[in-house]
Amino acid sequence: MVHSAYDSFELLSGCSPKIDAIASYGSSLLLGCSDGSLKIYGPDLHESDRSPPSDHHALRKEPYALERAVSGFSKKPILSMEVLVSKELLLSLSESIAFHRLPNLETVAVLTKAKGANVYSWDDRRGLLCFARQKRVCIFRHDGGRGFVEVKDFGVPDTVKSMSWCGENICIAIRKEYMILNATNGALSEVFPSGRLAPPLVISLPSGELLLGKENIGVFVDQNGKLLQADRICWSEAPTTVIIQKPYAIALLRRVEIRSLRVPYPLIQTVVLQNVQHLLPSSNAVIVATENSVFGLFPVPLGAQIVQLTASGNFEEALALCKQLPPEDSSLRAAKEGSIHIRYAHYLFDNGSYEEAMEHFLASQVDITYVLSLYPSIVLPNTTMVPEPEKLVDIFSDASYLSRASSGLSDDMDSLPPAHLLESDEHAALESKKLSHNTLMALIKFLQKKRNSVIDKATAEGTEEVVLDAVGDNFASYDSSRFKKSNKGRSTIPINSGAREVAAILDTVLLQALLLTGQSSAALELLKVLNYCDVKICEEIIKKGNHYVALLELYKSNSMHREALKLLHQLVEESKSNQSQAEFTQKFNPESIIEYLKPLCGNDPILVLEFAMLVLESCPTQTIELFLSGNIPADLVNSYLKQHAPGMQGRYLELMLGMNENGISGNLQNEMVQIYISEVLDWYADLSAQQRWDEKDYSPTRKKLLCALESISGYNPEPLLKRLPADALYEERAILLGKMNQHELALSLYVHKLHVPELALAYCDRVYESVVHQPSAKSSCNIYLTLLQIYLNPRRTTKNFEKRITNLVSLQNTSTPKVGSHTAGKAKGGRGSKKIAAIEGAEDMRMSPSGTDSNKSDGDAEEFSEEGGSNIMLDEVLDLLSRRWDRINGAQALKLLPRETKLQNLIPFLGPLLRKSSEAYRNLSVIKSLRQSENLQVKDELYNQRKTVVKITGDSTCSLCRKKIGTSVFAVYPNATALVHFVCFRDSQSMKAVSKGSPLRKR
Repeated sequence: MVHSAYDSFELLSGCSPKIDAIASYGSSLLLGCSDGSLKIYGPDLHESDRSPPSDHHALRKEPYALERAVSGFSKKPILSMEVLVSKELLLSLSESIAFHRLPNLETVAVLTKAKGANVYSWDDRRGLLCFARQKRVCIFRHDGGRGFVEVKDFGVPDTVKSMSWCGENICIAIRKEYMILNATNGALSEVFPSGRLAPPLVISLPSGELLLGKENIGVFVDQNGKLLQADRICWSEAPTTVIIQKPYAIALLRRVEIRSLRVPYPLIQTVVLQNVQHLLPSSNAVIVATENSVFGLFPVPLGAQIVQLTASGNFEEALALCKQLPPEDSSLRAAKEGSIHIRYAHYLFDNGSYEEAMEHFLASQVDITYVLSLYPSIVLPNTTMVPEPEKLVDIFSDASYLSRASSGLSDDMDSLPPAHLLESDEHAALESKKLSHNTLMALIKFLQKKRNSVIDKATAEGTEEVVLDAVGDNFASYDSSRFKKSNKGRSTIPINSGAREVAAILDTVLLQALLLTGQSSAALELLKVLNYCDVKICEEIIKKGNHYVALLELYKSNSMHREALKLLHQLVEESKSNQSQAEFTQKFNPESIIEYLKPLCGNDPILVLEFAMLVLESCPTQTIELFLSGNIPADLVNSYLKQHAPGMQGRYLELMLGMNENGISGNLQNEMVQIYISEVLDWYADLSAQQRWDEKDYSPTRKKLLCALESISGYNPEPLLKRLPADALYEERAILLGKMNQHELALSLYVHKLHVPELALAYCDRVYESVVHQPSAKSSCNIYLTLLQIYLNPRRTTKNFEKRITNLVSLQNTSTPKVGSHTAGKAKGGRGSKKIAAIEGAEDMRMSPSGTDSNKSDGDAEEFSEEGGSNIMLDEVLDLLSRRWDRINGAQALKLLPRETKLQNLIPFLGPLLRKSSEAYRNLSVIKSLRQSENLQVKDELYNQRKTVVKITGDSTCSLCRKKIGTSVFAVYPNATALVHFVCFRDSQSMKAVSKGSPLRKR
């Protein structure tokens, strides 16, 4: 016997004659005897006076005495009896089925058709009675009054040995088979054989399902006869009857056998009584009757059963019984279950079932600190939490108090302290075992299952603190007991931070366990998400195991970025010194530092700059991309580089300009150019000292300088011009002069100092194209004429050249008139002047204005030609005219040419110019003709409109007032059909004006 689920008590004895049937009604017992009499027993009055009954409708655990005997109740022995509680009727089966009203036993009905019936089944919900006699199955319905009405009568193949309602159908046992009888149409369907030796047994369960007997096995089926589960109840021998009283099934064998309804249906208790004949349930007990005695099996209170099971180590059964406690005892159930789970967990842990033990610790809702007491070598953070063993003693004492209050029995077991506290001497011996791999794996699973709820509580606590900090002092007086002032600048901090303390313990221990079991990847994943790991403890453990990636994540998750970057830099340096470890090198490289710095750009740019200097030289492009993608101010980066890494300042500005030209300010552009100029001047000084300087030499830095001077526009050219030597670097000087709009000086340098006309022409092209779409710019269209002047008068342009540049630089704040910006004058008469005028007319189709800015007359041109006629660069002039004829003002160009210029040499210039002029003249002539034709068409339409005739007759009426026009002044609308009086027309116009102006007047 596992434990005592029922207590046996003899209710009565010495009943004569023999008991053939028994039933219970309230607290009374109804006995059908072999002589056909009915005896009614009730609690002995003398005993009941001593102890007042708690329930008048339940059997009492006290001796019963005869209250009444009804002789001749039945002519033949009563085979079976049943009390129909809802109908207040007593159903008895003898020679027929009879119904008597309780408690007076007056006869209500006798079913004569049931004569010879051997089995019956009553459906209390629908008020239906089915019984079997010979080879017939009959169904009767209680009509609600004093009678029964026959509903169905079906024939069956053989005599029915057992039967029971199952929903809308009836399960019957015929021969050696179980069958389902359709109560509507009488159809039969086989279920399975009933067995050869034992009689068939059909038991209806409270759930509506069936328990069918096959020898000593009980099989569960649904209302349609289908098997419900693979497990079976196995009795010690074939039972004659079975009753269900949750959580147990009680069977009548040669003795009474009690089994649990939980798989695998273990044996709970055996009650040994001699010659048991009857077994039936009552409201609060099980009635067992022999031939002359009646016993009551009263259930032991669940609390006491739980105590017995726990004490005997049957924890699973104890937990199952806890679920049977009534809902009003929820506190009792929680305390019991927690106590049992903890005891069971210790039992399993001590026997090596670590994972199962952790499952029960988890179900007990015990704090993790108690479980961690089983792992003394695990390092825990310092907390203010109460030690868990003390809490556990409180839990056990509460549970024992509740169990005693429930059961009324002593519970010595609950008063005992936990086994692990009493066996402190064994902990030293078990320490190594508890730190084994299996124990740690079980602990990991336990902590992972607890983690989500713990982290959620900690996060909610932190959110609440942030909200309260934001509110500030507004609610300082609301609940002063919950808060305390902080010494570190934060307004308020909750005193009770238990959730975060628990989270810190959990995450710290979980990280240790993962690392001790070699799960470094899982530890890394833990650190990557929100965690509350204790930094000091975890840092020490991680360093011991050389888990550097985990250490980086630990620093990162706790915003210890400086420590993380120092470690990362150290690892990068070590990977460089040990090139053989390819995996180590792949993990830790300069790019790793850049990746780490990316999220920090917005929060701590100084820290980013400090550690970016370490990788700027090895990964310049990626570092500059870091500065750009992180939106770190370029001025801040430049000043930091200037102070800590001046050698990389120019490189940074170069890359930044190449990646984002618009993102660099004018100051930075100017500083980059200054850096280039300084390097070029140093290079020039070295070559000059060696007397190896050549203006046509180009170092890489000088190429960068020239490219920067031409491509960017944010720098200030005047201070740069001061730094250039007077006798060298003419190309740089020319570009700077061009930026200052000193085109004549710039072109002079290209022509007379550098002697590269192609550069001068390219310069003119750049100036022209830069302002070709700006009509207000007057000098751009004459830039080619300026170059012509330089070609035609070399002496004049080179005279006092250096002096003009010096004066230009000294007058930084003085505006300089633009070269070649003159007003066009009228050409003198003669055939030549007419041709020039024709060419000027042709120039109207150009992009630029036709007029020039020159103030020179023909006489001036002659003087100019005579002065420099011997030194003019005529070939360059003719080449310029032939290549840029479409951009040069033809009239002004011809005026500048010397008289001795041959017309044949001007054919490449005048040919395309005259062809374009002629084409433009023809096009304009066509346009003029089209406009004249259009003008004539409009005039013709006007004449036609003015020729309209309006005829006024005596029948003509006003379209507005509907009166005749007569001889009044009239007006005609443009459609020439609507006639109105002039007065009406005037009034209508005034009304329109009033309606349009009315909203203004309303305001």
